[in-house]
Amino acid sequence: MRRVLGLAGLGWIVAISPVWAAPSLFVAYPPAQHETTANRIFLIGTAPPQGEVLINGKPIARNAAGHFAPSFPLQLGENLFTLRYGDQEIQIRVTRLSSVPVLPPGLGFAKDSLTPAVDVGRLPNEEICFGAIAPANAFVSVKLANQVIPLSLQSQAFELPENAAVLTQQNQPNTVIPGRYQGCTRAIAPGILGTPVFQLTRDGKTVTQVGSGKITILAAAPWDVAEVTAEAGVARTGPSTDYSRLTPLPKGTQATVTGYEGEWVRLEYGAWIKRAETRIFQSSVPSRSLIRSINARQIAGWTEVVFPLQVPVPVSVQQGDRSFTLTLYNTTAQTDIIHLDDDPVIARLDWQQIAPGQIQYTFNLKSAQQWGYKLRYAGSSLILSLRHPPTTSQPTASKPLAGVKILLDPGHGSAADPGTRGPTGYPEKDATLVLAKLVKEELIQRGAIVSLTREGDEDLLPQDRVKLINQLEPTLALSLHYNALPDSGDAIKTQGVAAFWYNAQAHSLAVFLHNYLVQTLHRSSYGVLWDNLALTRPTVAPSVLLELGFMINPDEFEWIINPQAQKKLATAIADGITLWLTNKR
Repeated sequence: MRRVLGLAGLGWIVAISPVWAAPSLFVAYPPAQHETTANRIFLIGTAPPQGEVLINGKPIARNAAGHFAPSFPLQLGENLFTLRYGDQEIQIRVTRLSSVPVLPPGLGFAKDSLTPAVDVGRLPNEEICFGAIAPANAFVSVKLANQVIPLSLQSQAFELPENAAVLTQQNQPNTVIPGRYQGCTRAIAPGILGTPVFQLTRDGKTVTQVGSGKITILAAAPWDVAEVTAEAGVARTGPSTDYSRLTPLPKGTQATVTGYEGEWVRLEYGAWIKRAETRIFQSSVPSRSLIRSINARQIAGWTEVVFPLQVPVPVSVQQGDRSFTLTLYNTTAQTDIIHLDDDPVIARLDWQQIAPGQIQYTFNLKSAQQWGYKLRYAGSSLILSLRHPPTTSQPTASKPLAGVKILLDPGHGSAADPGTRGPTGYPEKDATLVLAKLVKEELIQRGAIVSLTREGDEDLLPQDRVKLINQLEPTLALSLHYNALPDSGDAIKTQGVAAFWYNAQAHSLAVFLHNYLVQTLHRSSYGVLWDNLALTRPTVAPSVLLELGFMINPDEFEWIINPQAQKKLATAIADGITLWLTNKR
């Protein structure tokens, strides 16, 4: 289960047993003092099947095992739920927080609504925008240096829901933020403009408030240059983790800084990266490179394409059907010759200078299925590694996966990271480990070489699991999970198998396994989703995350913990992997 609910964990066990027996009345979620911005909440729990469970005096529906998961609307503020079973009583307080900034009594700005809220650096003549939330029918302005910038009331200020809203089919803009004022300006001369002062005037009264971010216009020279110091610098479309990821930047990448916002710096090709993942130094010239000849070579299992550069420049990757496109930024071609022999992966390499300082290399591939890639800098030379199709050591009818390396990741692990919990409190981490070991047995019987990211209750962070994938370079990697929902979901009606992918090379595997499990096991479908998850991001191999049912659904939970169903599911996963690999090789 992905970290949507943040539930507390319990000790490791292999299967439901008397030791795990829940008390007569047990609530797995939400915790006793829970805060949420959702407009409703589900209560997950169990009690013996005999008798009634009452919530706020009314009986609720339960399944044959006694589990329940009803949803209730929430009013703003505190909501009290009293659960009773016989002479037992449990009280749960859920506080619904407003998702809309609240204006203070009287005249003033909403708390934390003044933007920018951090130090900002921009290029000369580039827009600098300001925002505030204040009462309607007011005059709002910003004084910056010797300029006064009026902010206008935005009548159509729709707020987008969180990304997770798509998981409950509630991802349409449906909230209008009242009293949102915005305005922009430009400054030509480099220098420190200082901290903006916001002013609000209404009914003859005026309130001022100093902003918390200093504005600077960057000088044309010398240039600040950012050099990536992380192994894979996380490039994003904007200056926070709310913005989408771009192709990671290999260690050593250099680019001129064209702006900053708080802890983020903007690189010349448009991406943002955390300052902590870089080394900033000054240069008398912007970061640029020429490129001449290009050379390809084959090593065991891979084709390496070497791009000699004067400076390690930013790059991006796009995978398509039978194509792999690499873009170099801040680069100009002086290329007359490229060395590329007949190759197990590449049919042909085409290139073009698509814009000043931007070169695009398109590798036309021999197979629609891509098996993995790596990017790194060796000095100033960029090395792109494209993985060859997998080879097997004498596959037979009984050992169709002979020699194939597969990595299985049992989701979550340890008391600090239990994942979600079922109605009895049984943690996801235990269910995934049981399943992973069963799948491993099935794959080994088919000849595969199988590794697990954990064999017990180890405390592994997502980056630890990703590191194992990159080190082992398996033919494919599967992360095994069981699902839950955001608070606004319906835990009774929602169930089914889901597959998550991120890199295009994993799409076919995600679709095939999802469809195969749904059809073979006659399970509901929750869908195939592109998702920016740590265990779907590795590029060295097709990597897929499977959500194999909903722990919080009372009926599906019984299927998840059933030993016969677990064995059948493990067999189906192994069969699906075998069929997919057989069709792709």
